[in-house]
Amino acid sequence: MRGRRALGSCSRISRRRFERGLSLSHISLTARDARGLATFYEAALGCTPRRPLRELKGETVGRGNGLPGCTITSIWLNFPGLARPFLEILELDPPSPRAAPKVNEPGLGHLAFTVPDLDAAKALVLALGGSRQGMITDFGTPEAPLRMIYLRDPEGNLINIFQEGTVD
Repeated sequence: MRGRRALGSCSRISRRRFERGLSLSHISLTARDARGLATFYEAALGCTPRRPLRELKGETVGRGNGLPGCTITSIWLNFPGLARPFLEILELDPPSPRAAPKVNEPGLGHLAFTVPDLDAAKALVLALGGSRQGMITDFGTPEAPLRMIYLRDPEGNLINIFQEGTVD
């Protein structure tokens, strides 16, 4: 009940003001090798650098992320044709060990992309060091095919690739 009251006390005016300025800024991946993962996304998806690589360290970084003494390698990439959202790839030192995320694990699930040719995209991801999580499946109809597959980038993050319709 307490949470309900807190939500109810939020004025419609302040909520509308917040929603009016709301937009998705970026998607962030934490990597073991930020440079290597950036190279993968540049080659596999056509991402381009948004700004030069930055090394972040010092008291401000620790205060901001709650990890005192950490150093961050930060790479920002633009998706083709988009100013936002962009892809942020971070490498933190010291790192925390983590296994590849499971498909059914709570939390951030996957990055999803629509491509004109699913078979070509799958082959490229695999050739660049990605791996297959599932098989190509069609969730559409004979009139409107919707083919998709789950893959993994070289660090094990899930990528869901879709192809709507047939290849031209």
